Amino acid sequence: MSSGPPWDYIAKLVCIGDSGCGKSSLTIRLCEGRFVTHHDVTIGVEFGSRIVPVGPPHSDKSEFLAANSTSALSSPDLSLDDDDAAKTAPAIPEPNGLPPPPKKPVAAAVEQLPPQKHMKLSLWDTAGQETYKSVTRSYFRGASGALLVFDLSRKQTFQHVTDWLADLRQIAEPDIVVVLVGNKADLASPNSAEEDGSAGGNKREVTREEAEEWARRNGVLEYVETSAKSGENVEKAFMRVAERIYQNIQAGKYDLNDRRSGVKGPSAGGVGGVGGNRPVRLSNDPKNVSGGCC
Repeated sequence: MSSGPPWDYIAKLVCIGDSGCGKSSLTIRLCEGRFVTHHDVTIGVEFGSRIVPVGPPHSDKSEFLAANSTSALSSPDLSLDDDDAAKTAPAIPEPNGLPPPPKKPVAAAVEQLPPQKHMKLSLWDTAGQETYKSVTRSYFRGASGALLVFDLSRKQTFQHVTDWLADLRQIAEPDIVVVLVGNKADLASPNSAEEDGSAGGNKREVTREEAEEWARRNGVLEYVETSAKSGENVEKAFMRVAERIYQNIQAGKYDLNDRRSGVKGPSAGGVGGVGGNRPVRLSNDPKNVSGGCC
C-alpha cells in the first residue's frame, strides 16, 4: 500500500486584519471545530492546518446542492442527471407485485469518477496589532491565499481593510486569492441581543451591500459573512479560497516546485507547512500576552 501523505497539495493561507476581528477564532473553528471565548493576543503568527477536498466530485456535488437546495439525492457522492435519478428511484412493482430486477448504473458511474483530490491548508494566523505589523508583513511572502477579516460590529476595522490589502499585494504574489470576511455575524443579526443578553439589538455597523461593493471594486474574489461563535460560513470562506487555488493549479498558474508560489505537491515538501514551516495545533499559549479575542 502507498505510504504517501493524505493530500495532493499544500497551500499557504494567511488570515489578516485588525486585532480583535476574530482571526484566531476563525482558524480554531476550522481546525478544531470549537469556539474560544477569549484568546490570547496573537504575537507574530500562529499556525494551524486542515485537509479539505477540492475539485470534483466534491465540488460538483457542492455546486449541485447549492443550486438544488430543496431536492434530496440518495447518492452521497454523485449529482445525478434525470436518467440516473430515474434508475435509482424506488422501483414500480409489476402487475404480479414483484419489482423489476435491480440495476447498477450508479456503481458504474462511480468507477468512472476521477479520484478526489485533497488540499492541506497551512493556515498562518497573523497578529493584527500595529506593533507587530512590520513583523507580520513578512509572513505574506509565499502565500497563495488570504482571508481579509474585519469585524461587522466595528466600522473602523472595515475601513482598514484597504490598507491591509495594499500591504498584502505589495508583498505577496500578484495572483494571490483573497476573500473578504465580515466576522461576528452573530452580533449583526436582529436576534443578537436576545442571544447574548445584551441591550441595543443589532450591532452591525457595515452593511452587506457596502462590503460586496468594496470587494468588487478591489478585485477580491468574494465577500462572506461568518460567525466563529456559531460556525456559520466558516468552512465556506476557507473553501472558496481553496477551490480557486485548485482551479489555478489546474490552469498551470503555479510552479509546484517554487516555494514562492505558496502551493506545493506531495513530493515537494514533507508534512510541514509551505516553505518548510511545520504547522501546529492552535492553542492558548501561556507565553502570549493576555487580551481579548483576536
